[in-house]
Amino acid sequence: MQYRKFGNTGAEVSALGFGCMRLPVLEDGSVNEEEAVAIIRRAIDEGVNYIDTAYPYHDGKSEIVVGKALQDGYREKVYLATKCPLWAVKGEADFDRILNEQLQKLQTDHIDFYLLHAMGRERLEKVVKPFHLVEHMKEAKKAGKIRHIGFSFHDDLNAFKEILDYTDEWEFCQIQYNYIDVANQAGTEGMRCAAARGMGVVVMEPLLGGRLANLSSHVAAAFSAEKTPVEHAFDFLWNQPEVGVVLSGMSSRQQVEDNLVYASRSGVGMLSGEEEAAYGKVKEIYDKMSMVGCTGCAYCMPCPFGLNIPEIFKVYNSYGLHRNKNKAREAYEAFEVRSDQCRACHKCEQICPQHLKVSEVMKDIAALMG
Repeated sequence: MQYRKFGNTGAEVSALGFGCMRLPVLEDGSVNEEEAVAIIRRAIDEGVNYIDTAYPYHDGKSEIVVGKALQDGYREKVYLATKCPLWAVKGEADFDRILNEQLQKLQTDHIDFYLLHAMGRERLEKVVKPFHLVEHMKEAKKAGKIRHIGFSFHDDLNAFKEILDYTDEWEFCQIQYNYIDVANQAGTEGMRCAAARGMGVVVMEPLLGGRLANLSSHVAAAFSAEKTPVEHAFDFLWNQPEVGVVLSGMSSRQQVEDNLVYASRSGVGMLSGEEEAAYGKVKEIYDKMSMVGCTGCAYCMPCPFGLNIPEIFKVYNSYGLHRNKNKAREAYEAFEVRSDQCRACHKCEQICPQHLKVSEVMKDIAALMG
């Protein structure tokens, strides 16, 4: 495993981090705890030392499973990160209540890296500031319950800079970043702004919800065939000195083994000029073909009207990326509830990290597939 300096925190983090939003599941959708514990421990045994979870992942079960995985001496081997769900904070007392609940679920007395979850301009103004959450984080730090203060982010670049300027207490941040999102959300500029302040940078969605792992042949052709699309995506990030740890939501043993190999070969400045230029070519092709920027995080679920929003978007994107259009139509027809059943209640739009206009896209899909 390769390790990287994590801002001014004093920590050295593994190039690869284990993201616990997409753990292996059983047929009923619940977490396969035995398998999840096994693959988390396998990653730790091979040097992964950054484990990331959050309050809502897997319907609140992710933290419990992570807590189990970190028993038997594994807790002492890793930096543990989890997040305060800002949408659940309705008053100042909620911060300590939620944090104490998380500590119990994780079976630990402290969180190494604690984040305010899915920060944006609106949550900064309506939740963080009025409920003095940064002050509460400082108190929790003094009490030894958390070690480092940070936030995860889903908004535009200007909002990111406003959040950076709000306090000098930020020690790290977590951003969505990949070779497609260089100018989306915080983007390259935001990442560099945070790093210039001495903040550690955690990258999430390096594969854009898996979409960069399964490129259509004409998109992938712009890359060298010597590496898999997954390795190309990771190498883009590891090549950059500002990046601390790259999270991967691993859900199988094979993904863990593959990613461990990729991480072992990682390093700042690892790419040639020709390799760097290829990312721009792939992005240009991809941007023309991609229909909607859904990462499959499923924050939008469940839909009150029964739509499987992430899966419908997945089929829509497969249609746009010039894969087998008949197969995409067949997959769409197999949905019991299709996009024309969207009632534009906007519940999903209020929590979508990508700020997608879901109800409008559903109309487009209904027109295309109908």
